[in-house]
Amino acid sequence: MVQSVLFFALGFLCAVFLVSLIAPAVWRRAVVLTRRRLEASLPLTQAEIQADKDRVRAEYAMTTRRLEITVKNLQEKVAEQLVEIARGHEALKGLAVEKKDKNQALSDLQAKNAELRQREEDLHRLSEKHAQAERALEKRALELQKLEQMYDDASFSSSNRQIELVARESELEKLASDIALLKGQRKEADRHSQEIASESKAAREALKVEKKKTAELEKKVERLLATLADREEKLDRREKDLARMRERSKETAVANGVARLTAGPDAKSDDVDKAIAKLEA
Repeated sequence: MVQSVLFFALGFLCAVFLVSLIAPAVWRRAVVLTRRRLEASLPLTQAEIQADKDRVRAEYAMTTRRLEITVKNLQEKVAEQLVEIARGHEALKGLAVEKKDKNQALSDLQAKNAELRQREEDLHRLSEKHAQAERALEKRALELQKLEQMYDDASFSSSNRQIELVARESELEKLASDIALLKGQRKEADRHSQEIASESKAAREALKVEKKKTAELEKKVERLLATLADREEKLDRREKDLARMRERSKETAVANGVARLTAGPDAKSDDVDKAIAKLEA
């Protein structure tokens, strides 16, 4: 709705500007035609001169009243436009607050992304430890194979060898328990890696969406600021036009008063010249 009002105001101001450009030429044409009519119908008696003066005064009063009405209407429109500008300022404030919130959310997402990266680094370290553990398991498996071979060789030896084999079996059991524990740790590390990967993917998607929304809000704020600057510039031009119209009305009133003071019964040609000068003014 604010955009519609802004476009309407812009069209109205453009129309007024075009009228202000065309009005001087129309006025000069009207002055020329009036001069010709006055020259064609010059009054011959004092009564006709007085009647002509009254007619000119009535026309001046009507013109002044029309100008006053026009100025009043322009002032009302300017007041409405100022209200719209105030609303635009409020909308800009709201957008600024929303932009601040989006920036805060973006900062939070960036912090969360950094935390996820830290978790990825921890997962990488865990993977390296897991690989080291697998290498250790392979090494111990080779040792187990060697121990089994030694067990086969020692099965035909003496009772001292049997005692050594019992010790080896206890070591083998310990190694088997270590292997089972390392396998459980590996499963837990895989599950933790999958959770971190899913969280990192969701955070990246949310970060892309927030960046897109922030860019759109910045473009909208720039368009509103440009529109507001144009409106303020056009209002300044309108106020200058109103000031020039008031100055012209004052000059017309002063010229009319001077004409009434200097008019006399023997100044027929002077009255005509002054009436023409007043119309030109």
